[in-house]
Amino acid sequence: MKVVITEKPSVARDIAKVLKITEKKNGWIEGRGCAVTWAFGHLVTLLEPGEYDPELKRWSLDTLPFVPDEFKLKLISNRGVDEQFAVIKRLCEEAEEIVCATDAGREGELIFRYILSLAGCEEKPIRRLWLSSLTPDAIEEAFRNLKDGHEYDALYAAARCRSEADWIVGLNATRCHTVRHGRLGGGGDRVLWSVGRVQTPVLAMIVERDDQIEQFRPQPFWELTTRYRDVTFKYSGDRFQSLEKAQPLLEKITGQPFEIMGVSGRKKKEQPPQLFDLTTLQREVNKTHGLSAADTLAATQNLYESKLVTYPRTDSRYLSEDMKPRIPKIFQGLEKLYGEQIAQLDLNKLPFTKRIIDDKKVTDHHAVIPTGILPGNLGHHEQIVYSAVVTQFIAAFYPICVKKITTVDGVSAEVEFQAKGTQIIEPGWSVLFPKKKKKKDDDEQTLPDFKKGESGPHEPSLREGKTKPPKAFTENSLLGAMEAAGKWVDDDTLREALKERGIGTPATRAAIIETLLRRNYIRREKKQLRATDMGRILIALIQDPLLKSPEMTGEWEEKLKKIERSELDDKEFMGGICGYIGEVIDRARSGQFDTLRIGNCPRCGKEIIKGRTAYGCSGWKEGCGFVLNPEYKNLLLTENQVQVLLQMRVLPYPVHIGEEPRLLILSTQGDLMDLCLPSADRQKASANNEN
Repeated sequence: MKVVITEKPSVARDIAKVLKITEKKNGWIEGRGCAVTWAFGHLVTLLEPGEYDPELKRWSLDTLPFVPDEFKLKLISNRGVDEQFAVIKRLCEEAEEIVCATDAGREGELIFRYILSLAGCEEKPIRRLWLSSLTPDAIEEAFRNLKDGHEYDALYAAARCRSEADWIVGLNATRCHTVRHGRLGGGGDRVLWSVGRVQTPVLAMIVERDDQIEQFRPQPFWELTTRYRDVTFKYSGDRFQSLEKAQPLLEKITGQPFEIMGVSGRKKKEQPPQLFDLTTLQREVNKTHGLSAADTLAATQNLYESKLVTYPRTDSRYLSEDMKPRIPKIFQGLEKLYGEQIAQLDLNKLPFTKRIIDDKKVTDHHAVIPTGILPGNLGHHEQIVYSAVVTQFIAAFYPICVKKITTVDGVSAEVEFQAKGTQIIEPGWSVLFPKKKKKKDDDEQTLPDFKKGESGPHEPSLREGKTKPPKAFTENSLLGAMEAAGKWVDDDTLREALKERGIGTPATRAAIIETLLRRNYIRREKKQLRATDMGRILIALIQDPLLKSPEMTGEWEEKLKKIERSELDDKEFMGGICGYIGEVIDRARSGQFDTLRIGNCPRCGKEIIKGRTAYGCSGWKEGCGFVLNPEYKNLLLTENQVQVLLQMRVLPYPVHIGEEPRLLILSTQGDLMDLCLPSADRQKASANNEN
């Protein structure tokens, strides 16, 4: 008998229908010498420390770091899991061959192999079903091309390393910080400080951005502009930092004629948008409709299981060569709903450029595209996502958009000005993305027919403005930063190059954000994601810079991808993880508090020295202006408190400011902040570990 194991009951039903297997049993479908059964996502997980040794149920620094000699598995404690696993185990024991039909990716492989291991059936012959969509044609083709399951051993090795590395870092770091700092608020309850290999660097990015916004001091500036023939011309030089410097130029040109010195134009070609991978789909839908990354993933998964789009958890924006013959059929399937847009394409001569077809840039799965099957009634989120995927798919095959950028140079009393205007010559793909009406900026203004040498009166003026702080993270921009290992990257090409070092995977990034929200480390403010006091305190408490480093986490993810490609030994990776967490615990146990020095400057890193009334940076001659006044809101800090703040960035016990106990934090910009104490009722440590 052949046994097929899927990740969800709905997928099992789809496969059974295609294979004409119809006899429904309690937990599987049977017929034609085959049984199709299912998991409920993850059925199997790693044992808790206390299940290896009862002594480890008590949280203590003395028992850390804890890394099992061999990781062991158990069933998750959800309703119905025991019964369903018993069905799977019995079927696998009876099977002559087992087919892995879980999601075709790292986590799907982990689900299948963990089930196989706990069932004691690892020695059974296994085959791999690799699906990119759940249409009947795709299922039939995948079954015709079943692979030897052991061809995916490297994928499983990467998945197992990810699982075990998260367990090692999450468990040990969480216990370490909870034991050391869990009683910050006093009282009998202990606050659980949850630390993770991936979640903590993401939280650190948000805290750092919020610090930059908090410490930002707007600087005034003045811009010199003039109006000539209803067009705004900007002064060609830099903005002025003071009114005194700008006023003489304004006076110089007031009452003087304005002359056009030259008109030049160039054409700018904008390529059609590329197809979506999961992250760019999540970013686009968040930007245009405000959907969270988690909601977008859930909607896309529903569309996939309804056979309307291809596999969503992909990091590729390309299609493979073998997809070419299928694309016209997909367009034909969509014509009933999108006939007007598709009518502009010649389906017999589609432009399969390198921006669409590239085998080298398709690994596990190609881009997210529609299957050509038309939807029935869709939920609100599903309709938004489906429309975005289809429109992007159509746009990728549209002609380029051609714009004319016109630059006009002018002068008044030898003071030079410039105006720019943009005119769309050939709209191309841009017709599929009508922009919402908004106030045009000066570069989008419509320009009249200027002639070189013409002259006339104008209306000069000074506009006062202020510099703006960095923007708070939205899910759109945070997903982009996670994809590029913490770097702020909008350029598609550069972000593509950094994908190997992204934080998390397309499949996990939404869950990371939701985890931080659930643990009250960040909060949503309309579209923005901001750190809570709890999140700020946690990042201040974590002294190891690598534990909150996006670059370090990106390097780990890069190594996991190398394991997938058999380019790196999994034991080498895990050895590095174990060595690293050992160093983290050693540093925590020693305290690493240097009583011989005051601390380093949070702005430039140089040594802090004590003056007569305050503490300052020893690099003041080089221009560092950091000064820490020991008096804060009528609270006079002792020298020891200043020392702790400068070395730890947080005072790890409450102080009273007024009548309220508060925690003091020294921000990355060098300013003191006081935060409310975390609520012990909101997060209590328990014997159960949270990674």
